[in-house]
Amino acid sequence: MNIAIIGYGKMGKMIESVAMERGHEIIQKIDIDNLQNFTPENLGNAHVVVEFTKPDTAFANITRCIEYGIPVVSGSTGWYDRLNEAKQLCMIHNGSMLCASNFSLGVNIFFEINRQLARIMSHFPDYSAEIEETHHTQKLDAPSGTAITLAEGLIGEIPRIEKWELAEKQNSAFLPIRAIRRDSVPGTHSVKYSSEIDDIEIIHTAHNRKGFALGAVMAAEYIHDKKGIFSMKDLLKI
Repeated sequence: MNIAIIGYGKMGKMIESVAMERGHEIIQKIDIDNLQNFTPENLGNAHVVVEFTKPDTAFANITRCIEYGIPVVSGSTGWYDRLNEAKQLCMIHNGSMLCASNFSLGVNIFFEINRQLARIMSHFPDYSAEIEETHHTQKLDAPSGTAITLAEGLIGEIPRIEKWELAEKQNSAFLPIRAIRRDSVPGTHSVKYSSEIDDIEIIHTAHNRKGFALGAVMAAEYIHDKKGIFSMKDLLKI
């Protein structure tokens, strides 16, 4: 499979390595210093584009790929206020896209465990919930897209919690998310329920970026010959 990479930072380089290990060819690598190569001609032989950039450029990159008629996998976060626009454009152009806040297979299993635990905890109002995420200092968005996905999954199962906010402590209707930045932390996320009697906590800790890259390449393998809008739940058959 021919893959083009948009965003050739640490994740882009890891995706390149994993893709080549799995027998794919990287035909184009586009980053800030060669944006002139982001053309339909240069991407014409790509079976799929994998996009990992910044919140302020992701939407434009994704929509250009859709308009060029190339399936796109995106792991960029911080732009999801425009996700519905991208989905609408994908449908108009009969395109293919898969966007995820986290491509780690373990994290996506964690998302499902989070929803199932929240479904149980919805019957126990004495427990208050909170989310904490820790990432490397180069991560620009806070809270992380993964933390937001966890929060949305939890809120969807617990009606008494109306919304999340970036905060230290919960009031009765808000779910607090704490965002911590430390050097050399690929990503750690925890969901904790606390009462006067005890705590219940689930945690996912990434040891390196390879899990994210592997999931992104698997997503590219999954959608390259399909049309539509997909998620990691489709890939993992959850």
